This record gives sequence, C-alpha cells and structure tokens, in this order.
Amino acid sequence: MTLEFALCLLSLFFLAGIGLPIAYAILISAFVYLGVNGQGVGIAGKVLMDGLYQSFILLAVPLFIVAANIMNAGTISERLLQFCVAAVGRFRGGLGHVNIVASLIFSGMSGSAVADAAGIGKIIIGMMTKSGHYTRGYAAAITAASATIGPIIPPSIPMVLYALVSNTSIGFLFLGGIVPGLFMGAVLMGMNTLISTRRNFAIEEPVPLRDLPRHTANAFPALLMPAILLYGIYGGVTTPTEAAAVAAAYALLLASLFYRALSFRALYNILVDSARSSAAVGLVIGGALILNYVVASENIPNIVAQALVGLDVSPLVFLVGVNVLFLLLGCVLDATTIILVIIPLFLPTCRELGIDLVHFGVVAVVNCMIGLITPPYGILLFVINAVTQIPLREIIGEIWAFLGVLILALACLILFPGIVLWLPRMFGYPG
Repeated sequence: MTLEFALCLLSLFFLAGIGLPIAYAILISAFVYLGVNGQGVGIAGKVLMDGLYQSFILLAVPLFIVAANIMNAGTISERLLQFCVAAVGRFRGGLGHVNIVASLIFSGMSGSAVADAAGIGKIIIGMMTKSGHYTRGYAAAITAASATIGPIIPPSIPMVLYALVSNTSIGFLFLGGIVPGLFMGAVLMGMNTLISTRRNFAIEEPVPLRDLPRHTANAFPALLMPAILLYGIYGGVTTPTEAAAVAAAYALLLASLFYRALSFRALYNILVDSARSSAAVGLVIGGALILNYVVASENIPNIVAQALVGLDVSPLVFLVGVNVLFLLLGCVLDATTIILVIIPLFLPTCRELGIDLVHFGVVAVVNCMIGLITPPYGILLFVINAVTQIPLREIIGEIWAFLGVLILALACLILFPGIVLWLPRMFGYPG
C-alpha cells in the first residue's frame, strides 16, 4: 500500500467517524490522494464526467425516486393498504401480515427501502398502534424489516447501482430479485405468526369477503404498475431506464387524473423533494466514481483477487466470507457506499472463481438491505424514529427476531443459487 492510498483511507475513516456525510468524506479523501500524488483536481472532473456519460442507466435512479414520492403523496398507498387489510388482515397477527404484504406490493413501485418505510410504513404503524394490539416497538420493527424487501423486488435502485459497477444486465438482476424478495416476505410472515401466537395478539375484525372485490378494484390500477414495468423490460418494449420513466409517468397519471388526489402544489413539493434525494444519491455516486479511479490506480481489485485466489478458497467459502464482511460493514456504512466502493473490490475474484455475477449481485443487495436494520447505524431504524417519534431503544429491542430470520434467508440464498437464478434462466439467462 502506497503512502498516498494510506492517507486516502485514513482521511475517509476519520471524516466518516466524526460524522461528516459519507458523500463528502469520499470526495475529500479522493482529493487527498490526488493532491499528494501530484495529480490535478481536473483528473477528478474528467473521471466523473466519463463515468456519468457512460452510465445512461443512472437516469433510472431519480425517475424511480419521483415515482415513489408520487405514490406516497396521493391516495395510492391508502388504497393498497385497504386491499392488503381485506386480503390478509383476518389472520393472527393480521396487521403485521398487512405490513409485510404492503411492502411486497409497494416494492414493485418504488425500488427504495427508505421510501417504503417513510411512506406506507408510517401509515401502517399508525394503524397497528391505534388498534391497541401491538406495541409501538413491534409495529416499528416489523415495518423496518419488511421495508428491506423494497429494493429486492424490481424495480430496485441498489441493483441499478450494482449493474453500474459490475456491467451486469439489469433485466436479469431484476428477475433474480423476485423469488428472493417473496422468500424474505414469507420468512417475515412466518416470524410474525410465531410471535403473534406466542404473545397472543388479538385477531383483527375481518373484512367481509364480499367486500374484497371492491377493495381489489380500488387498488387494481396501482397493482398494475409492477406488471407494466416487468412487461416493458422483459417484453423488449422498454429499456430499464425507459421503464423508470414509464413508472413515474404512470404514477403521475394515476394520482392526478384517475384518483384525483394530487394538486399542482403537491406535485411541486414532490419534484423538489425528489431533486434533493436524487442530488444526495448523485453526490455519493460521484464520489464513488472518483474513489474507484483511485482504487483502480492502486491496482487494488487485482491484488485482492490474486490474494484470494492464491489462498485456494472455494467459491462457497469466498461467498460466505464476503457476506460476513458485508454484514459487519452494514453496521457502520450505508448500502450505497458498500455497493459503489466495497463490492467492486471483489468482482475480479468472483470472475476468477467462476461465481455468477447476477447471483452475487442479488445476494450482495439483500445483504446490504439487512444492513439497513442492523444496529447501531441501521438507517431504516433512524428513518422510522424520525417519522413516528418512537424511541430507538423500543425499535431495536424488537428488531432482533426479524433480523435473525432475514440472515437465515440470506444464508439460503448463498447456499442455494437456484433460488436467485431460477427465474432469470427461465427467461434465457445463460448463467
């Protein structure tokens, strides 16, 4: 390791450790490397512009953010919740199941765990606590856990970022996330049933079955969005970036014309909030592109690959080791940083060991999403705390059971790649 790179790393960890936003910490540490190495700041500008110019796919990120914010602002979220209550609210732990199923459905629209937790999650927490059958901490914990499904089922902003750094097909990544997302939902519902039975949570008053068609009809236009997205991408009608634009346009038409729940003032606020969120993500992406140039200049990925291959580790041992590392990093780093900065270090080793990059990508994204609810960083825990004012200690006290079953689900995805690759292979993936 050169002195320049050592100073870069020290700067990064020091600045992140004192609480500087990670985007600024990455940018400043990269500039430290360039300055000490005698390279002008203009190099950073060239790297940044080249990276953005060659990454047309990044346009999908702000478009999915706009779609999610429109879904939250209109009455679409409430209609989806009414449908979920009618469908699964009649069982033991019913509102917990509603929470998970709502996240499964909403994930097909937003691609963002934070949008899921802050939007539809806030509403369902209010429903669960108002019923008097659930503690505040339990309602918040199951909401945070179910929100992790959001970026697994397509569309998925983290998978778009992984495709950027790995040059992997977004279409096959999206397909690879469907079954794991459903699997995560199933294990969370199983744990909710177990806890609800053990604590004897009261059963909600069921919605009459005769009302189910009415609630389904009310939510049907919103339920169509995932189908439109998937058909557009896999039917060859649109690229993933164009599909993101279709998602935003469809959400706008639904909220403004069909449901008539969106004013011009609300739309303006949505666009402003979406611009701010996109800018925050863009800063991290820009910093990561420059830092990746620094890492490539030091030949770190190839050094790591040669060292790991030289250890003669099997692909399974490598996958387990890397995922343990990602789980630990998830306690202190956000998902975007792990995907854009840490994961590229291991991609050459994956290629050397013959590990399928779609399988690795889906598993890595699932791992990063689990990191969103892992104390002490757990950004979803802080988001829910901010929007509901439920104390963090109550949320953390209830999160462990859900965290445990999600880690077990992750282990299954690692050990059985077919869970991830079955659907992509059905659509012609050669892996």
